[in-house]
Amino acid sequence: MKLFFHKITHWEYWPFQIVYIPIYFLWSYYSIKAKSIFFFNASNPTIKNGGFMMESKKEIYNLIPQQYYPITELIKQGTALEQILKSIEEAKIKYPLIAKPDIGLRGSGVKKINTVADLKEYADKANFDYIVQDLIPYEHEVGIFYVRYPHEKVGRITGIVSKEFLIITGNGFSTIEELIKENPRYELQLKILKQEYGKKLLIILPKGEKLNLVPYGNHARGAKFIDGSHWITPKLTETINEMCLQIPGFYFGRMDVMYNTMEELEQGLNFSVVELNGAASEPTHIYDPKHSLFFAWKELARHITYMYEISVANHKNGTPYLRHKDGMKEYRMHLVQSNKIVNF
Repeated sequence: MKLFFHKITHWEYWPFQIVYIPIYFLWSYYSIKAKSIFFFNASNPTIKNGGFMMESKKEIYNLIPQQYYPITELIKQGTALEQILKSIEEAKIKYPLIAKPDIGLRGSGVKKINTVADLKEYADKANFDYIVQDLIPYEHEVGIFYVRYPHEKVGRITGIVSKEFLIITGNGFSTIEELIKENPRYELQLKILKQEYGKKLLIILPKGEKLNLVPYGNHARGAKFIDGSHWITPKLTETINEMCLQIPGFYFGRMDVMYNTMEELEQGLNFSVVELNGAASEPTHIYDPKHSLFFAWKELARHITYMYEISVANHKNGTPYLRHKDGMKEYRMHLVQSNKIVNF
Protein backbone atom coordinates (compact mmCIF):
# COMPACT_ATOMS: atom_id res chain seq x y z
CA MET A 1 0.00 0.00 0.00
CA LYS A 2 2.91 2.34 0.82
CA LEU A 3 4.40 1.79 -2.62
CA PHE A 4 1.01 2.22 -4.28
CA PHE A 5 0.55 5.67 -2.76
CA HIS A 6 4.15 6.56 -3.63
CA LYS A 7 3.45 5.81 -7.28
CA ILE A 8 0.13 7.66 -7.25
CA THR A 9 1.64 10.81 -5.74
CA HIS A 10 4.70 10.86 -8.03
CA TRP A 11 3.64 11.34 -11.64
CA GLU A 12 7.04 10.11 -12.91
CA TYR A 13 5.79 6.56 -12.23
CA TRP A 14 2.50 6.94 -14.06
CA PRO A 15 1.99 4.92 -17.27
CA PHE A 16 3.26 6.95 -20.21
CA GLN A 17 -0.15 6.49 -21.89
CA ILE A 18 -1.61 8.68 -19.14
CA VAL A 19 1.21 11.24 -19.08
CA TYR A 20 1.05 11.67 -22.84
CA ILE A 21 -2.71 12.31 -23.16
CA PRO A 22 -2.37 16.04 -24.04
CA ILE A 23 0.53 15.24 -26.38
CA TYR A 24 -1.65 12.88 -28.44
CA PHE A 25 -3.73 15.89 -29.49
CA LEU A 26 -0.62 17.80 -30.57
CA TRP A 27 0.60 14.73 -32.47
CA SER A 28 -2.76 14.53 -34.25
CA TYR A 29 -2.50 18.19 -35.23
CA TYR A 30 0.97 17.71 -36.71
CA SER A 31 -0.11 14.50 -38.44
CA ILE A 32 -2.93 16.37 -40.17
CA LYS A 33 -0.54 19.14 -41.23
CA ALA A 34 2.01 16.62 -42.57
CA LYS A 35 -0.74 14.39 -44.02
CA SER A 36 0.99 11.44 -42.36
CA ILE A 37 0.75 9.85 -38.92
CA PHE A 38 4.28 8.57 -39.47
CA PHE A 39 5.92 11.91 -40.29
CA PHE A 40 8.63 11.11 -37.69
CA ASN A 41 10.22 8.73 -40.18
CA ALA A 42 11.90 11.73 -41.82
CA SER A 43 13.40 13.17 -38.63
CA ASN A 44 16.57 11.05 -38.91
CA PRO A 45 16.73 9.74 -42.50
CA THR A 46 19.57 7.24 -41.92
CA ILE A 47 17.92 5.54 -38.94
CA LYS A 48 15.10 3.07 -39.50
CA ASN A 49 11.74 4.75 -38.88
CA GLY A 50 13.65 7.79 -37.72
CA GLY A 51 14.47 5.92 -34.54
CA PHE A 52 10.87 5.72 -33.36
CA MET A 53 10.34 1.94 -33.51
CA MET A 54 12.04 -1.25 -34.68
CA GLU A 55 15.40 0.47 -35.06
CA SER A 56 18.52 -1.65 -34.58
CA LYS A 57 20.97 -0.43 -31.95
CA LYS A 58 23.84 -2.05 -33.83
CA GLU A 59 22.91 -0.24 -37.04
CA ILE A 60 22.85 3.04 -35.13
CA TYR A 61 26.25 2.30 -33.55
CA ASN A 62 27.57 1.68 -37.06
CA LEU A 63 26.72 5.29 -37.94
CA ILE A 64 28.78 6.63 -35.03
CA PRO A 65 32.57 6.91 -35.30
CA GLN A 66 34.07 4.00 -33.32
CA GLN A 67 35.99 6.19 -30.87
CA TYR A 68 32.73 7.45 -29.38
CA TYR A 69 31.17 4.15 -28.22
CA PRO A 70 32.22 0.83 -26.62
CA ILE A 71 33.20 -2.21 -28.67
CA THR A 72 29.93 -3.84 -29.66
CA GLU A 73 29.01 -7.16 -31.30
CA LEU A 74 25.61 -8.22 -32.64
CA ILE A 75 24.49 -11.71 -31.64
CA LYS A 76 21.68 -13.31 -33.61
CA GLN A 77 18.97 -15.19 -31.74
CA GLY A 78 19.88 -18.86 -31.34
CA THR A 79 23.63 -18.42 -31.90
CA ALA A 80 25.56 -21.22 -30.20
CA LEU A 81 27.51 -20.27 -27.08
CA GLU A 82 30.79 -21.36 -28.67
CA GLN A 83 30.28 -18.93 -31.53
CA ILE A 84 29.31 -16.14 -29.12
CA LEU A 85 32.47 -16.71 -27.08
CA LYS A 86 34.54 -16.68 -30.27
CA SER A 87 32.96 -13.38 -31.37
CA ILE A 88 33.64 -11.82 -27.97
CA GLU A 89 37.24 -13.01 -27.98
CA GLU A 90 37.89 -11.75 -31.50
CA ALA A 91 36.34 -8.37 -30.66
CA LYS A 92 38.42 -8.25 -27.45
CA ILE A 93 35.36 -7.63 -25.29
CA LYS A 94 36.17 -8.42 -21.66
CA TYR A 95 34.10 -9.38 -18.61
CA PRO A 96 32.12 -7.88 -17.08
CA LEU A 97 30.19 -6.89 -20.18
CA ILE A 98 26.72 -5.62 -21.02
CA ALA A 99 24.09 -7.58 -22.96
CA LYS A 100 20.93 -5.92 -24.26
CA PRO A 101 18.31 -6.39 -26.99
CA ASP A 102 19.31 -5.05 -30.38
CA ILE A 103 15.80 -3.65 -30.73
CA GLY A 104 15.10 -2.44 -27.23
CA LEU A 105 12.36 -0.96 -25.08
CA ARG A 106 13.01 1.48 -22.23
CA GLY A 107 15.94 -0.48 -20.81
CA SER A 108 14.17 -3.85 -20.63
CA GLY A 109 16.41 -6.86 -21.10
CA VAL A 110 19.63 -5.02 -20.24
CA LYS A 111 21.92 -7.06 -18.02
CA LYS A 112 25.44 -6.97 -16.69
CA ILE A 113 27.23 -10.23 -17.57
CA ASN A 114 30.00 -11.20 -15.17
CA THR A 115 30.82 -14.74 -16.28
CA VAL A 116 30.44 -17.23 -19.12
CA ALA A 117 27.67 -18.86 -17.08
CA ASP A 118 25.77 -15.54 -16.99
CA LEU A 119 26.21 -15.20 -20.74
CA LYS A 120 24.94 -18.74 -21.36
CA GLU A 121 21.86 -18.05 -19.23
CA TYR A 122 21.16 -14.84 -21.17
CA ALA A 123 21.71 -16.51 -24.55
CA ASP A 124 19.50 -19.47 -23.68
CA LYS A 125 16.67 -17.20 -22.59
CA ALA A 126 16.87 -14.51 -25.28
CA ASN A 127 14.24 -14.94 -27.99
CA PHE A 128 15.53 -11.89 -29.85
CA ASP A 129 18.74 -10.60 -31.42
CA TYR A 130 20.95 -8.85 -28.89
CA ILE A 131 24.25 -7.06 -28.59
CA VAL A 132 27.16 -7.55 -26.22
CA GLN A 133 29.54 -4.71 -25.49
CA ASP A 134 32.33 -3.57 -23.24
CA LEU A 135 31.28 -2.22 -19.87
CA ILE A 136 32.02 1.51 -19.97
CA PRO A 137 34.47 2.34 -17.16
CA TYR A 138 33.26 5.86 -16.37
CA GLU A 139 31.31 6.55 -13.19
CA HIS A 140 28.77 9.18 -14.25
CA GLU A 141 25.97 9.17 -16.84
CA VAL A 142 23.92 11.88 -18.51
CA GLY A 143 21.34 11.99 -21.24
CA ILE A 144 21.96 14.83 -23.70
CA PHE A 145 19.16 15.87 -26.05
CA TYR A 146 20.42 17.22 -29.35
CA VAL A 147 18.46 19.05 -32.05
CA ARG A 148 19.67 20.38 -35.40
CA TYR A 149 17.67 21.56 -38.40
CA PRO A 150 18.85 20.19 -41.79
CA HIS A 151 20.02 23.60 -43.03
CA GLU A 152 22.13 24.21 -39.92
CA LYS A 153 25.79 23.41 -39.27
CA VAL A 154 25.46 23.98 -35.54
CA GLY A 155 22.84 22.22 -33.46
CA ARG A 156 21.75 22.83 -29.90
CA ILE A 157 21.46 20.92 -26.64
CA THR A 158 17.86 21.26 -25.46
CA GLY A 159 18.17 19.41 -22.18
CA ILE A 160 20.47 17.33 -20.00
CA VAL A 161 19.49 14.70 -17.47
CA SER A 162 21.93 13.29 -14.93
CA LYS A 163 21.33 9.90 -13.39
CA GLU A 164 21.77 8.56 -9.88
CA PHE A 165 22.24 4.81 -10.02
CA LEU A 166 20.50 2.35 -7.71
CA ILE A 167 23.32 2.30 -5.13
CA ILE A 168 22.96 1.18 -1.52
CA THR A 169 25.41 1.72 1.34
CA GLY A 170 25.94 -0.94 4.00
CA ASN A 171 25.49 -0.27 7.71
CA GLY A 172 26.99 -3.52 8.99
CA PHE A 173 23.77 -5.12 10.22
CA SER A 174 21.06 -4.81 7.51
CA THR A 175 20.75 -7.21 4.61
CA ILE A 176 20.85 -5.91 1.06
CA GLU A 177 17.09 -6.53 0.80
CA GLU A 178 16.45 -4.52 3.96
CA LEU A 179 18.56 -1.65 2.63
CA ILE A 180 16.58 -1.71 -0.61
CA LYS A 181 13.31 -1.45 1.33
CA GLU A 182 14.48 1.76 2.99
CA ASN A 183 13.98 3.66 -0.28
CA PRO A 184 10.59 3.50 -2.08
CA ARG A 185 12.28 4.13 -5.43
CA TYR A 186 14.52 1.12 -4.84
CA GLU A 187 11.82 -1.06 -3.31
CA LEU A 188 9.77 -0.73 -6.51
CA GLN A 189 12.59 -2.72 -8.15
CA LEU A 190 12.67 -5.47 -5.52
CA LYS A 191 10.78 -8.07 -7.54
CA ILE A 192 13.13 -7.93 -10.49
CA LEU A 193 16.17 -7.64 -8.20
CA LYS A 194 15.12 -10.86 -6.48
CA GLN A 195 15.01 -12.57 -9.86
CA GLU A 196 18.47 -11.27 -10.70
CA TYR A 197 20.27 -11.63 -7.36
CA GLY A 198 18.32 -14.36 -5.57
CA LYS A 199 19.75 -15.27 -2.14
CA LYS A 200 22.52 -12.69 -2.51
CA LEU A 201 20.00 -10.12 -1.27
CA LEU A 202 20.21 -11.77 2.17
CA ILE A 203 23.88 -10.83 2.52
CA ILE A 204 24.71 -8.21 5.16
CA LEU A 205 26.64 -5.42 3.52
CA PRO A 206 29.64 -4.16 5.59
CA LYS A 207 29.39 -0.67 7.00
CA GLY A 208 30.28 1.98 4.45
CA GLU A 209 30.50 -0.44 1.53
CA LYS A 210 28.58 0.65 -1.55
CA LEU A 211 26.83 -1.69 -3.97
CA ASN A 212 25.53 -0.62 -7.37
CA LEU A 213 22.64 -3.00 -7.99
CA VAL A 214 21.82 -1.69 -11.49
CA PRO A 215 24.98 -0.37 -13.22
CA TYR A 216 23.15 1.61 -15.91
CA GLY A 217 21.06 4.73 -15.66
CA ASN A 218 17.59 3.55 -16.55
CA HIS A 219 14.52 5.14 -14.96
CA ALA A 220 12.51 1.93 -15.28
CA ARG A 221 15.21 0.14 -13.28
CA GLY A 222 15.35 2.54 -10.35
CA ALA A 223 17.72 5.30 -11.44
CA LYS A 224 16.80 8.77 -10.25
CA PHE A 225 16.71 11.35 -13.03
CA ILE A 226 17.90 14.87 -12.18
CA ASP A 227 17.59 17.87 -14.48
CA GLY A 228 21.14 18.90 -15.38
CA SER A 229 20.24 21.41 -18.08
CA HIS A 230 22.21 24.07 -16.18
CA TRP A 231 25.34 22.25 -17.43
CA ILE A 232 24.66 23.37 -20.99
CA THR A 233 27.54 25.62 -22.04
CA PRO A 234 28.85 26.86 -25.40
CA LYS A 235 31.88 24.56 -25.03
CA LEU A 236 29.80 21.45 -24.28
CA THR A 237 27.50 22.32 -27.18
CA GLU A 238 30.53 22.64 -29.46
CA THR A 239 31.86 19.23 -28.35
CA ILE A 240 28.56 17.43 -28.80
CA ASN A 241 27.86 19.17 -32.10
CA GLU A 242 31.29 18.15 -33.44
CA MET A 243 30.47 14.51 -32.72
CA CYS A 244 26.90 14.66 -34.05
CA LEU A 245 28.00 16.21 -37.33
CA GLN A 246 29.96 13.00 -37.90
CA ILE A 247 26.78 10.90 -37.58
CA PRO A 248 25.14 10.93 -41.03
CA GLY A 249 21.48 11.89 -41.11
CA PHE A 250 21.15 12.47 -37.35
CA TYR A 251 19.16 15.57 -36.41
CA PHE A 252 16.94 14.76 -33.46
CA GLY A 253 17.43 12.56 -30.42
CA ARG A 254 19.02 11.83 -27.08
CA MET A 255 22.48 10.44 -26.42
CA ASP A 256 23.07 8.60 -23.18
CA VAL A 257 26.69 9.30 -22.31
CA MET A 258 28.96 8.00 -19.55
CA TYR A 259 31.83 10.26 -18.54
CA ASN A 260 34.57 10.83 -15.98
CA THR A 261 34.10 14.50 -15.09
CA MET A 262 31.93 17.21 -16.59
CA GLU A 263 35.03 19.31 -17.25
CA GLU A 264 36.54 16.50 -19.32
CA LEU A 265 33.25 15.88 -21.12
CA GLU A 266 33.16 19.55 -22.12
CA GLN A 267 36.61 19.10 -23.64
CA GLY A 268 35.60 15.92 -25.44
CA LEU A 269 37.74 13.71 -23.19
CA ASN A 270 37.03 10.45 -21.34
CA PHE A 271 33.43 9.80 -22.32
CA SER A 272 31.53 7.15 -24.25
CA VAL A 273 28.10 7.00 -25.86
CA VAL A 274 25.96 4.31 -24.23
CA GLU A 275 23.16 4.67 -26.76
CA LEU A 276 21.84 7.07 -29.34
CA ASN A 277 18.05 7.29 -29.54
CA GLY A 278 16.12 8.93 -32.35
CA ALA A 279 12.51 10.01 -32.82
CA ALA A 280 11.21 8.06 -29.81
CA SER A 281 13.57 9.95 -27.50
CA GLU A 282 12.11 11.66 -24.48
CA PRO A 283 13.59 14.81 -22.93
CA THR A 284 14.14 12.75 -19.80
CA HIS A 285 15.08 15.73 -17.63
CA ILE A 286 11.30 16.05 -17.21
CA TYR A 287 11.43 13.09 -14.80
CA ASP A 288 13.32 15.02 -12.15
CA PRO A 289 11.01 14.70 -9.09
CA LYS A 290 11.12 18.47 -8.62
CA HIS A 291 9.30 19.05 -11.90
CA SER A 292 5.55 19.27 -12.22
CA LEU A 293 3.47 17.44 -14.77
CA PHE A 294 2.77 20.79 -16.45
CA PHE A 295 6.52 21.30 -16.92
CA ALA A 296 6.73 17.84 -18.49
CA TRP A 297 3.89 18.60 -20.91
CA LYS A 298 5.56 21.86 -21.95
CA GLU A 299 8.90 20.13 -22.63
CA LEU A 300 7.31 17.21 -24.47
CA ALA A 301 5.38 19.61 -26.68
CA ARG A 302 8.52 21.64 -27.38
CA HIS A 303 10.47 18.57 -28.48
CA ILE A 304 7.70 17.07 -30.59
CA THR A 305 7.49 20.42 -32.35
CA TYR A 306 11.23 20.20 -33.09
CA MET A 307 10.74 16.70 -34.47
CA TYR A 308 7.83 17.77 -36.67
CA GLU A 309 9.69 20.77 -38.10
CA ILE A 310 12.84 18.74 -38.80
CA SER A 311 10.78 15.99 -40.42
CA VAL A 312 9.01 18.47 -42.68
CA ALA A 313 12.32 20.05 -43.69
CA ASN A 314 13.84 16.66 -44.53
CA HIS A 315 10.68 15.69 -46.41
CA LYS A 316 11.00 18.81 -48.56
CA ASN A 317 14.59 17.73 -49.24
CA GLY A 318 13.40 14.38 -50.58
CA THR A 319 13.03 12.07 -47.56
CA PRO A 320 9.66 10.29 -47.87
CA TYR A 321 7.27 9.82 -45.00
CA LEU A 322 6.48 6.24 -44.07
CA ARG A 323 3.41 5.00 -45.91
CA HIS A 324 0.46 4.28 -43.63
CA LYS A 325 0.36 0.59 -44.56
CA ASP A 326 4.07 0.18 -43.91
CA GLY A 327 3.88 2.19 -40.71
CA MET A 328 1.11 0.02 -39.28
CA LYS A 329 3.10 -3.09 -40.18
CA GLU A 330 6.13 -1.71 -38.35
CA TYR A 331 3.96 -0.80 -35.35
CA ARG A 332 2.56 -4.33 -35.10
CA MET A 333 6.09 -5.71 -35.25
CA HIS A 334 7.04 -3.24 -32.52
CA LEU A 335 4.29 -4.58 -30.26
CA VAL A 336 5.44 -8.17 -30.78
CA GLN A 337 9.05 -7.23 -30.07
CA SER A 338 8.06 -5.25 -26.98
CA ASN A 339 6.17 -8.24 -25.53
CA LYS A 340 9.23 -10.43 -26.02
CA ILE A 341 11.48 -8.04 -24.15
CA VAL A 342 9.08 -7.13 -21.36
CA ASN A 343 8.55 -10.82 -20.62
CA PHE A 344 12.27 -11.59 -20.77
